[in-house]
Amino acid sequence: MRFFAFVFALFFVALGRDALDDWVARTDLPSVLPEISVEVRDRDDILLRAYTVEDGRWRLGVGVDRVDQRYLDMLIAYEDKRFFEHQGVDPLAMLRAAKQALIQGKVVSGASTLTMQVARLLEQSGTGAWHGKLRQIRVALRLEQVLNKDEILQLYLTLAPFGGNIEGVRAASLSYFGKEPRRLTAAQAALLVALPQAPEARRPDVDLKAANKARQVLLDRLIDTQTVSVEEAQSAHLEPVLAKRFRFPAYAPHLSDRARSEDPERAIHRLTLQAELQKQAEKLVASSLRGQAEHVSIAMVLADHTSGEIIAHVGSGGFSDKDARQGFIDMTRALRSPGSTLKPLVYGLAFDQDLAHPSTLINDRPVAFGNYAPQNFDGTFRGELRVDEALRLSLNIPVVLLTEELGPARLMNALKKAGVTAKLPSGNAGLAVALGGVGTSLEGLVQLYAGLAQGGQKQTLNWRKGSIEESEGNFVSRASAWQVSHILAGLAPPRGAANMRLAYKTGTSYGHRDAWAIGFDGRYVAGVWIGRPDGTPVPGAFGGELAAPILFELVGLVSQQAVPFPPPPPETLLLETAELPHPLRRFKGRRAIFEVPPDAPKMAFPPDGARLARTGVGVSVKVRDGRAPFTWLANGAPILTGVHTREAQLPLMEEGFVQLSVIDKDGRAARATIRLD
Repeated sequence: MRFFAFVFALFFVALGRDALDDWVARTDLPSVLPEISVEVRDRDDILLRAYTVEDGRWRLGVGVDRVDQRYLDMLIAYEDKRFFEHQGVDPLAMLRAAKQALIQGKVVSGASTLTMQVARLLEQSGTGAWHGKLRQIRVALRLEQVLNKDEILQLYLTLAPFGGNIEGVRAASLSYFGKEPRRLTAAQAALLVALPQAPEARRPDVDLKAANKARQVLLDRLIDTQTVSVEEAQSAHLEPVLAKRFRFPAYAPHLSDRARSEDPERAIHRLTLQAELQKQAEKLVASSLRGQAEHVSIAMVLADHTSGEIIAHVGSGGFSDKDARQGFIDMTRALRSPGSTLKPLVYGLAFDQDLAHPSTLINDRPVAFGNYAPQNFDGTFRGELRVDEALRLSLNIPVVLLTEELGPARLMNALKKAGVTAKLPSGNAGLAVALGGVGTSLEGLVQLYAGLAQGGQKQTLNWRKGSIEESEGNFVSRASAWQVSHILAGLAPPRGAANMRLAYKTGTSYGHRDAWAIGFDGRYVAGVWIGRPDGTPVPGAFGGELAAPILFELVGLVSQQAVPFPPPPPETLLLETAELPHPLRRFKGRRAIFEVPPDAPKMAFPPDGARLARTGVGVSVKVRDGRAPFTWLANGAPILTGVHTREAQLPLMEEGFVQLSVIDKDGRAARATIRLD
């Protein structure tokens, strides 16, 4: 008889278990994929920026492996010590809570497991009435069937309330301690365990006394469970907490918004930026804006041209300053006049086409192309000088002469091959393109100079980690790219800047609307733009004075000593003017009409083509007309300067052909080629 009773008991137990399993299996679960904050991280997975979820709450995703084990141990010991043993409901805890309630006539301790708390958080339900508890139990049992323990624990770590609009242990750690929860002190870990359990400490403005009291109670209980030692608890009691709330990281706002808009479904965006370097670059922009007019803004880009990765990016000065500086506009992408920053490309193309060599002599004097008569920025002329010096001085007339020979279309095509977006105001490319008569962006110019640094090969700049584009060939040859780089590296650093060797070029657009500085060393390339986003002039803004010093500071953030440049390619022609093939010694434009004023200087002696005997005292020279003082040159190199007389003695002793030039005060020149025997 007892046997049959036992069998029937087992039958009814099994029947009840099956019914319970069926009841649990039919549970309508809430989504176990809660919305979490979209994150933007740097190359090393450091948080750059996060976005709030609905209702402006901070809820950052976090894995169990990204949280300090000390915190997890405290949480389990304090909240649910049999978490890894029960199936969502802890019968022993329920019996204990019921017994305490019966004996003392009130609720002393709860029986809610971490899984039940997750159920409540997922449904955003309260903890009050019995039917609410029953629903939590049912959802908790179902969660244990479909998720493993780590997945349930991760949901708690993501959803637990920590006061105000802070949800999840990661958001709490960043808000209260200013750091990720990977490494926490005992006091910090205890506070993060206590806060979700202390209603007084979870108000929008956290009550310091309530928070500290909750932490003390928790630590005392954890001593009893031997989760923390007495010494650890005493030390934690002395550690101050919640002195202030930290702001969530908000670095690289323009690039972060751009990443999110281009891929709105992605939860985590990984960029090529370096977090610490990005912070320093944003500080540099802020400090550089001090003393500037309130509407002036600054943008900058810093990249590794060997990999094409952007490592610092600042789109404007003051992202939140929407009224004065229009900080919401990403000025690294805005199309603006590049001023003189395209001149190095013109020279590189001219070298490739054998129109000129760095040692070629070129004229800088009044010239006209039909109705177009370019002028130098300072309104003066230097006469005949070497091409490399013309580039270093950023003279307008020589570069227009070269552009006229190349054809503006060739320049536009080279920009396209370099990956630079360029927009013509009228749709037609004219000679003014070489002087900035085309719209380009800061990102485009930095990419152009990255290509020059890489031997004239297109180098696409990347800002998404893992996004690599293959090179598509050269827009100028290796030798020409090296020659241009070598010329630009000969420029002295701007006044007050660090004494590092950069190949750099400055530019100022028409009307002082844009000030530029772009440069590179053997590894890094950088660009700085200064101006007003609305395009109105900034009186007195010059690239060389405003942007260039900031460029050197920007490169100095990553490299105190500039990375050396590579040696010239084997095919590079390294010759002086007199050693060049005859067609390359002097550049002559085909259609340019040079103006020769009647009072311009003229070589009185020696005449062109003269053959003179070499003497021990040099060569006597005379100049007629022109205005003193005069400068005398031999083969493009200055021999005598500041000469106020019209006769002089040049210390020329070597045999061979010599190109003599004389330049007067107004930059007008005369020349003659002689031979010394």
